Amino acid sequence: MEGAGPIGDSAGMQANAADVTTGTLYGVGMGPGEPDYLTVRALRVLGRAPVLAHFCKKGRRGNARTIADAVVSDPAREFPLVYPYTTELPPDHPDYVAALARFYDDAAGQLADHLGAGRDVAILSEGDPFFYGSFMHLWRRLKDRFPVEVVPGVTGMSGCWTRAGTPITWGDDVLTILPATLPHAVLVERLRGTDAAVVMKLGRHLPKVRIALSEAGLLARAVYVERGTMAGERVVPLAEKPDDAAPYFSMVLVPGEGRRP
Repeated sequence: MEGAGPIGDSAGMQANAADVTTGTLYGVGMGPGEPDYLTVRALRVLGRAPVLAHFCKKGRRGNARTIADAVVSDPAREFPLVYPYTTELPPDHPDYVAALARFYDDAAGQLADHLGAGRDVAILSEGDPFFYGSFMHLWRRLKDRFPVEVVPGVTGMSGCWTRAGTPITWGDDVLTILPATLPHAVLVERLRGTDAAVVMKLGRHLPKVRIALSEAGLLARAVYVERGTMAGERVVPLAEKPDDAAPYFSMVLVPGEGRRP
């Protein structure tokens, strides 16, 4: 467990003595999928944290945990956090919202027990913990009670545009990041007002996104990336993709065309 700084006067020693009874909550960015993109800091935390929490769907392993296979081989440290829903209900459905709130409350309580007992907890997070990450819901519930350190990670979108060989912004280009879950009209409006774009969380929303890109005049520039940096990676111009099937781990990139001295 990390934590204590230099020991000074008796008051400082008392504070340090109190600190050692509390674990640190780590949000560990696991990168876009390829384990080689894990940072040195992430490897250090994963190597020593006694509790490794990871989100997953019932009966399946989460993607963040799968990435960790290359460096973690101690099942005794694993602490799966199983979502009550994933795609079974729309994210704005009242039952979905209520169930997820209870889930995060319960998960925070369980992790607080470990932290309160002096055990560090590392929450494995796909990409970067502070970028659309489930970690943030636990961070919000625990940050005022325990020490927290966020270990940044390579984002999924960065991994995708790198593997696609597609510079995303030039010069003064403005980049807009859009969840595909937005309404069609909002997607069109946002796409028309930007120089470059990343559309995430495609899944069943790809047909809507394709139409929105066409209406915004951007379909010819759009690149579809599926499972970027992972096994089964696929990169293709969206206009050449013959179907509308897309997994959750896919996105559309619209590279900018700004200043190029």
